[in-house]
Amino acid sequence: MSELSIRDMLAAGVHFGHRARYWNPKMAPYIFGVRNHVHIIHLDRTLVAMNEALAAVRAMAAQKQKILFVGTKRAAQRVIREQAVRVGMPYVDQRWLGGMLTNYKTIRQSIRRLKELEAQQERGVFDLLTKKEALQKQRMMDRLERGLGGIKDMGGLPDALFVVDVMFERIAVVEANKLGIPIVGVVDTNSDPEGVDWVIPGNDDAIRAIRLYVTAVADEILVGKRTAEGGVAADEFAGDSAAPAEEVVETAEEATENKEDSAAETEEPAAPTEEASEQPEDETATTEETDAQTEETQDSEPADENSPPDEESTD
Repeated sequence: MSELSIRDMLAAGVHFGHRARYWNPKMAPYIFGVRNHVHIIHLDRTLVAMNEALAAVRAMAAQKQKILFVGTKRAAQRVIREQAVRVGMPYVDQRWLGGMLTNYKTIRQSIRRLKELEAQQERGVFDLLTKKEALQKQRMMDRLERGLGGIKDMGGLPDALFVVDVMFERIAVVEANKLGIPIVGVVDTNSDPEGVDWVIPGNDDAIRAIRLYVTAVADEILVGKRTAEGGVAADEFAGDSAAPAEEVVETAEEATENKEDSAAETEEPAAPTEEASEQPEDETATTEETDAQTEETQDSEPADENSPPDEESTD
């Protein structure tokens, strides 16, 4: 997550607006004052607006949405192309073609033509043509590459636009508004913020300021992509760190209780076995006692009267 400060903005010249006589009254809430006939932008409000815009960009990237980078003025072309390629987003760094959004069906045909020419060049078809035909195809491919090279892999309308200097890219803003596409835009004191969903008030002419905006947005897109791929943001991890610990403890306790219950169930069936093994011994002892009592009874019975007396032995 990119951390911007007012000191960084001052160093990049974000606070310099346009001449006071060219100002747009709708930008009055973001103007701090006038110095040497030049409006000074309120950097405290710029920082708040910048953080809100970056949070929105990060959320879009986390949902795997496409954000189209738009910056066709000379000061923004290079950085727009570099940062868009770095984060894998479509971009427009040359002239904005009318109907690039509202007439995307025609634009798609031109993109298809560009890809066909590139495929022919890779297969070596140009080498089999005459010089004139090969030169014509090469010029056509270069022209299409300049205008559509940044969006040839977009695959459809973008989910949002990031625009540097909404006044210079007014056609892009109008087309996005017609289609309901949200816009994150850098707005200077001479521009109209109407139609821009996330306004970033600041200098849109200085190269260092433009690089600051575009790099911050690109960094947030990378953070959102990592989140979408399964990574966890630091703030989310800090907020949810206590809950998983409690869940782990509860799970351990439940596992211990389950082990104890299973052990008790295993020991209980063993008790009847011991009783069963002891039962035959008791029955054997009882049988022996009964036999002994029977013998004693027979010995204690008186002799029969009719039975002859035992002869005494004579000496």
